[in-house]
Amino acid sequence: MMRLKESTRAPQGLDKDEIKEKTKKLRERLHELQAVLFAESKHAFLIVLQGMDASGKDGSVKGVFNGVNPMGCLVKAYKAPTEIERAHDFLWRIHAHAPAKGMIQIFNRSHYEDILVPRVKKWIDGAEVKRRINHINNWELLLKESGTQILKFYLHISEEEQQQRFEERLTIPEKRWKYKASDLAEAKLWPQYREAFEDIFEHCNLAEPWQIIPADQNWYRDYLIASAVVERMESLNMQYPQTVGE
Repeated sequence: MMRLKESTRAPQGLDKDEIKEKTKKLRERLHELQAVLFAESKHAFLIVLQGMDASGKDGSVKGVFNGVNPMGCLVKAYKAPTEIERAHDFLWRIHAHAPAKGMIQIFNRSHYEDILVPRVKKWIDGAEVKRRINHINNWELLLKESGTQILKFYLHISEEEQQQRFEERLTIPEKRWKYKASDLAEAKLWPQYREAFEDIFEHCNLAEPWQIIPADQNWYRDYLIASAVVERMESLNMQYPQTVGE
């Protein structure tokens, strides 16, 4: 199933202003639900954002979660493992940031980087890839059984859109700090990363399936993510705790 052949753009005919207004209302609803989540402290949320470079992971955090209470929402961005992290198992640095009850934890990149990059760079072989997939599935199942809701979003952009965003990082002063020459080298490995992601979609879904988010247009991307998060929160029928008498 080549899900990465699906469209990276919104369906034709959608009204951009209408969708943006819906997203605004979803953010307001998310703010309300987060307050109940925090007060009830029965559930936790782990939001996983993955995608190619410049796919909009930072923008998704800002565009969807900018209305939530920072006391109940944390963001962790994963880069290459440090020397200390490499001295432990690959999930050691991840589990430390699993969300507590009542919290929303956002992973900007995630534990899946420890499959993607080592596989594409051929630092690990196929057998090790399968072992890591198995460990990730078990880890996510552990979180789910412990009361954590997991939502995994792949931000699906086209190669053309990625190149345009790289060019913006070179020409727009406010975005220049994001530019890394290594991004261009990584972009040349697009087919290998696409194959790795397809395997992840197929095999890393025991606790929660992946949601492929068309992400060429920020307004549509934010709407889809906000809709999914709000829908999951509402499904829990959370309630404020009853007042405890003295």
